[in-house]
Amino acid sequence: MDIAPDIMGYDRAIVIFSPDGRLFQVEYAREAVKKGTTAIGVVYDNGVVLITTMKKSNIIMPGEKIAKVDDHIGIASAGLVADARILVDMARMRAQQNRLVYDEPITIKALAKFLADRQQLYTQYAGVRPYGVSLLVGGYDIKPRMFETDPSGVMLEVKARSIGRYSDKINEELEKHYKKNIKLSDALKLAIDLYNKHVKEVKISKDTFFGVKIDESGFQEIPVKELSKYGIKL
Repeated sequence: MDIAPDIMGYDRAIVIFSPDGRLFQVEYAREAVKKGTTAIGVVYDNGVVLITTMKKSNIIMPGEKIAKVDDHIGIASAGLVADARILVDMARMRAQQNRLVYDEPITIKALAKFLADRQQLYTQYAGVRPYGVSLLVGGYDIKPRMFETDPSGVMLEVKARSIGRYSDKINEELEKHYKKNIKLSDALKLAIDLYNKHVKEVKISKDTFFGVKIDESGFQEIPVKELSKYGIKL
C-alpha cells in the first residue's frame, strides 16, 4: 500500500497549518490568480485607470472584466471568474447599503476592506475554500485611490499594480517607471506598453482593448477611438 507523503496531510483542509506555517489551499488559490487574465491599474493625478483585454468571438459574448460597482468605483479581477462575480455582487450590495444607511457613497478604502475581510473569512473555516481571485479596487472619493486584495485577505493600497498572469514582471517595471502625479495619457501609455511587452497570449489592439477611467465625473469606459486623443495608437 502506498503511503502519501507527510506533507499531504496539511494539504486537505484550509484550517491546518503546515509545520513551516503555510496554508496550502491559500497558495493554490494564488496560483489560480496567476493563471488569470492580466489587468493593470494606475492612479493618475485626477483619477484611476484600469485596463485589460477582452477576446472577441463570433459566438460568445465577452464577459465583464472590469466591473462598475458604484458611480465612483470599479473593480478589475484576475483568477476564477465565478469567484470574482460573487465578490463584485457583494461589493455592489455593500455600496448600496452604505448609501441607504449613511446617505453617502462608500469610500474606496471601506469597500476594499469589506472585500478583503470576506476573502480572509474563507481561509479559516473547514468545509470552504479560499476565493481564487485577486481584485484591484479603484475609484475616486476625496481623491483617487486604489487597493489590491488577494485570496488570503491581504489588502494593500497601491499607486500602480498588475494582477494575473505576468504580474510579477509587470509590477517590477511599474516600480521603476511609475511617477507621482502622472497624467492620464502617460498612465494609459505606461499600462498599455507594459501589457504588450509582457503578455504573450493577447496583445492590446483595437479588437481586444478594454479600459475604464474613474475620476470626479465617475466611472467611464474608454472607447478605443478616444485613445488617439491621448497620443496612443493601436
